[in-house]
Amino acid sequence: MNTVDRLSVLKTYKLYVGGKFPRSESGRVYEVTDSKGGWLANAPLASRKDARDAVVAARKAFGGWSGATAYNRGQILYRVAEMLEGRRAQFVAEVADAEGLSKAKATAQVNAAIDRWVWYAGWSDKVAQIAGGANPVAGPYFNLSAPEPTGVVAVLAPQESSFLGLVSVIAPAIVTGNTVVVVASEDAPLPALSLAEVLATSDLPGGVVNLLSGRTAEIATPLAAHQDVNALDLAGADAALAKDLETAAAENLKRVLRPSTVDWTADPGTARLLAFLETKTVWHPMGV
Repeated sequence: MNTVDRLSVLKTYKLYVGGKFPRSESGRVYEVTDSKGGWLANAPLASRKDARDAVVAARKAFGGWSGATAYNRGQILYRVAEMLEGRRAQFVAEVADAEGLSKAKATAQVNAAIDRWVWYAGWSDKVAQIAGGANPVAGPYFNLSAPEPTGVVAVLAPQESSFLGLVSVIAPAIVTGNTVVVVASEDAPLPALSLAEVLATSDLPGGVVNLLSGRTAEIATPLAAHQDVNALDLAGADAALAKDLETAAAENLKRVLRPSTVDWTADPGTARLLAFLETKTVWHPMGV
């Protein structure tokens, strides 16, 4: 039997906002190329309106997500890891193309990213033990401190680590109850947009993670100035952009995590886990 030639079905990448997959409201796209300049796909070019819509979705999801039990959040993060395990080959190919890595190195990156979801899932019901507790006070009172999520966090994903770095900034923010608006790596957004498909089928409520692709500075500027964004993670900003965003963030006293040189393959520690937590302290009389 003769082999019939067929045209491959090219993938249409979309944004991920509020649990749905819209195109950019502007209808714009931009070319994404591999490390050698070869065309890979057209990615949606998110606008300021898309950024505002993502913040609305994140705020709407915050109450339910922050109110969920820590155990439940951990289960959902573990489910993300399970789903990624079944799509390893796809992500290995996308990371290899995006970052110009060999198959072996891309596989190591994807494996580390999957393991990172599991690692943060395990912290979900344990972070309160290292970020809270009983405080000694002079008087007949119980004085208890407990961590609470900051709120809606705008995250600029690392530019150079399209998948492992991306996971390393999303997972610690959401496991503690925050919701996020993520700006994917500008030059290598495809692994992030594919991750959205995994999140949509992993029991994660819509709006907890919102993923935008496009020009980092164009999307980040309205997020930094947005009055309903509570914090910024500037992992993917250069020094000049970070300074401008910090200035804009000061208007409503956003918490800001400044960019720094990070080895995303190293043990992540607890720094990002604790970066977007507030401490609530309660006084209660002992009754003596």
